[in-house]
Amino acid sequence: MKPPVSWLTFLFVVASSSLMAQSNPALANASLADSSSSSINPNAPAIVPSRPRAPAPALRPYSRFALAGGVSAMGVNLQAAVNANRYMNIRGTGNFFNYVVNDINVSGFNINGKLNFATAGAAVDFYPSPNHGFRLSPGVLVHNGNAVSAALTANGGTSFTLNNATYYSSAANPVAGVGSVSLHAQSPAFTITTGWGNMISRSGGRWSFPFELGAAMIGAPAVNLALTSGQVCSNPQGTTNCQNVIGYSSLYANLQAQIAKYQKDLNPLRFYPIASFGVAYSFSIRGGGAPRIALQKSPVQP
Repeated sequence: MKPPVSWLTFLFVVASSSLMAQSNPALANASLADSSSSSINPNAPAIVPSRPRAPAPALRPYSRFALAGGVSAMGVNLQAAVNANRYMNIRGTGNFFNYVVNDINVSGFNINGKLNFATAGAAVDFYPSPNHGFRLSPGVLVHNGNAVSAALTANGGTSFTLNNATYYSSAANPVAGVGSVSLHAQSPAFTITTGWGNMISRSGGRWSFPFELGAAMIGAPAVNLALTSGQVCSNPQGTTNCQNVIGYSSLYANLQAQIAKYQKDLNPLRFYPIASFGVAYSFSIRGGGAPRIALQKSPVQP
């Protein structure tokens, strides 16, 4: 039985189309493009992916400088820094503070004192991860003028104690003396600190807020106390059996024992605490210290 003519014609057309597509792929692609052109808007802009932000350039050594101000355990804090390489800054520090106290009563003595703080030093700030703020900073105090001085009096007809012994100040010739505490037995003094905040940002910022904790190995404080004038008496009114404090052997022995107690109480300050917080601003001082590369946007193709 012969197939109908219509079936033979259909098979011939399909076979011819397949052969033409294999011999000329451009025609097949054109036909596909024509079939999908109806779903694409020819006026729509081309979508171009944006370029990623370019990394901040590596700073040249000694190309940026920073200044900072703040407060610390040694008074008003001033700092300056320069970048040495990607991982290190060289930093200078200074602190100062003066304060007067009056009419402080300690063990029966009225004390008028003055705090004089003045230090200057340098440190190397090492940043294990330059793009983060954590740092370790060995350094040195090259100048340490921290000290406390005081004038003391025991008003006439009042008592005071030394090494738990009670004495009565003469009403006619009150006891007076001087005292001091020196906080610079070791000078220069080694310092070690840690903290957060890079005064010269490796990511391009200008402002920073450095925070620091550590200690200065200043040595044991030196305590001095001397009674320079006046008399002590046997009665509370300060009028009977009075004798000079200078040359009074038992009083002198108790005075030395009291100084030893003060010395022991202050010995922990041989590791003087360093704590500071402030604000810093950095700027370029030579080429290669550009703070930031701007984000570049790709143009939109029409």
